[in-house]
Amino acid sequence: MNRIIKPALMATVAWGAMSFGAAAQDAPQSGPQATTVDEIVITARRREETLREVPVAVSALGAERLEQTGAADITALQQQTPNATVQVARGSNSTLISFIRGVGQQDPLWGFEPGVGLYIDDVYVARPQGAVLDIFDIERIEVLRGPQGTLYGRNTIGGAIKYVTRRLSDTPELSLTGQVGSYNQRDLIAVGSLPLAEGLRVGAGFATYNRDGFGENLTTGAEHYNRDVVAGRFSVEFEPSANLFFRLAYDRVDDESNARHGHRELNGGFAGADVLPGRYDTRAGAGDANSVRTEGLSFTGQWVVDDTLTFRSITAWREGRTDTVIDFDGTPSPVLDIPAYYADTQFTQEFQALFDTGVISGVAGFFYLDGSAEGAFDTIIGNLGLNIGTGGDVQTRSYSFYTDVSWNITDRLRASLGARYTNDNKTGTVFRATYLGTARSPLTGGAPATPLLTNTNYTNQREFEQFTPRVSLSYDLTDQLTGYISYSQGFKSGGFDMRGDATATPQTVNGYDPETVDTYEIGLKGTAFDRRLTFASAFFYSDYTDQQVTTQVPSGATIASFVDNVGNSTIYGAEFEGSLFISSSLTANFSVGWLRAEFDEFIRFNLGTGTFEDISDLVVFQNAPEWSGYLGLTWTGLVANGLLAITPSISYRGAYSQFEFPNPILDQDAYTLVDLSAVWTAPSERYQIAFYGRNLTDEAYRIGGYNFPGAAFGDSVSAFYGPPRTYTVALRVRF
Repeated sequence: MNRIIKPALMATVAWGAMSFGAAAQDAPQSGPQATTVDEIVITARRREETLREVPVAVSALGAERLEQTGAADITALQQQTPNATVQVARGSNSTLISFIRGVGQQDPLWGFEPGVGLYIDDVYVARPQGAVLDIFDIERIEVLRGPQGTLYGRNTIGGAIKYVTRRLSDTPELSLTGQVGSYNQRDLIAVGSLPLAEGLRVGAGFATYNRDGFGENLTTGAEHYNRDVVAGRFSVEFEPSANLFFRLAYDRVDDESNARHGHRELNGGFAGADVLPGRYDTRAGAGDANSVRTEGLSFTGQWVVDDTLTFRSITAWREGRTDTVIDFDGTPSPVLDIPAYYADTQFTQEFQALFDTGVISGVAGFFYLDGSAEGAFDTIIGNLGLNIGTGGDVQTRSYSFYTDVSWNITDRLRASLGARYTNDNKTGTVFRATYLGTARSPLTGGAPATPLLTNTNYTNQREFEQFTPRVSLSYDLTDQLTGYISYSQGFKSGGFDMRGDATATPQTVNGYDPETVDTYEIGLKGTAFDRRLTFASAFFYSDYTDQQVTTQVPSGATIASFVDNVGNSTIYGAEFEGSLFISSSLTANFSVGWLRAEFDEFIRFNLGTGTFEDISDLVVFQNAPEWSGYLGLTWTGLVANGLLAITPSISYRGAYSQFEFPNPILDQDAYTLVDLSAVWTAPSERYQIAFYGRNLTDEAYRIGGYNFPGAAFGDSVSAFYGPPRTYTVALRVRF
């Protein structure tokens, strides 16, 4: 099917974008008043600008579009954003992994930081646990593609995702939404705000998400891939004058969904090790207990001094805790079981000065982070009667100064120059020991025990600093078209391998170095065909230097971990996205991404020879499909005096590897998802009824996996799958 869908999707997008001139010219001049790149306001450069003005590749998805397509959480961005991977991490229900243009990180271990930055209302979220954010009460989501090292700093080497919530209304508002659907889905969402006095408003949002499992744990009888989540937000906004604004916001998510175990992809030679026909079923005996809690408190203050100068302060605290277990082998026996906990806390402070003289505009700022991330996990190898306990923590203090200035050289020509200095100071503590038996180690709550062997036990400190520049030049070719060229650099800090085995790889105590990406980009944004076509396009070329790669491989009676600066790679590609207003009742939204990513050098330590060697001819980029695409058609019309919007859509994702080392058992072939939504809004806009059908062809596709072959590890090759076909009906009432 994909051999048919891929060419059809790409051809349809290209035809719709480049050859729809005749239909547009025949259309009435008073066609639909659509939102265009001149009207979409974003804050990608930390100040309000229209999408066409910003010399950055940005996808901006507003609340209305997300609602029309039935986006439940931010993983829906993967379908509609070119060259992006936004998925639930393997063995998790709410941990986020993100890749943009092939750059990111799928390892959520404490101390190893993401390559794509996540921001909630300009607050940096340092850890991926609990970061699969549900979509409710938002204004928009922005996806910034390419390194954002100047304005967003550390760990935005692949890009950034900005989750922007709505400002509170000056009038009382209340919205209640109930959702029911497949697998006994039962959701309730309540969002409201209330003005208490002149300039003083309070608001709150509350949501519960419940669903039975897509599969079953055949050993315990528990639901598998189920959902049990409670989320809430509370905010107070105070606006004593037109020049002053203050906001205090609190959010919390509790995820009590059952632990998620992998599906065995290989038959084993012992009881319960056969491959189950249901891709969401398991025979895991490690248990079903899982608990994830994340919460945060932020305070934002803004003072508009005059028309040319604004000061802003963003103070935030966040904390999270995860207790879980992953059964790698998927059998009743403890062949390869991993009980674990993660805990983190962070404090951030950012000061910004925004200025605009008409000719020169920009932002200058200071950012500070004080963070702690810790955890522990056991690797219980039942076939050998051993347990390898691993634990530790990383303390991080980071500060940076940055600026980004734009100069309107003429009415059409603009230049931007940005720079950031970042200083990271990290202290890492790593303990790894081998215990006799299959009971939990003291690190994860087991009884006190004396190690059979202490593999790693050290504390080390390192300091990293980096200057990251950005420069761009943009020119209005016409009143509707803007072209730009840019250069930007991204930087991700170095650190310490929390799994490192100093007996196998003594150099692990030295940690690993930072990585950088230098990206050159040329883009064109604007409208055409009497503003019926709104589009943004970009071509990019990136040099990836000192690339950090994490892998775990079997090594005798243990599992060796590496976090290496493996070398350099080259990434290049193109992106094209936009909207085409075919008629007053029919609109097409589309995106196409093309990506080529290749290692130029991949230096790996050979455990057998004890030497480093270049194996770049044996490896590939993970989570980097060559092609990705999306096409959605939205028809709107009057039905029963209300407005009905029907949106069928298809999204395509090319074949990709789960790891740097290709694996025909786990790697995912190209696949296509077919969705359908229908949203009816009453004439008063008080009532809304919606139907959402997702993955209507019930496509089976892997989103992650573990690869531990061999008799000692029970041939534990397991995969995690994306959701099956589901249906949801929603009723929303606004008061």
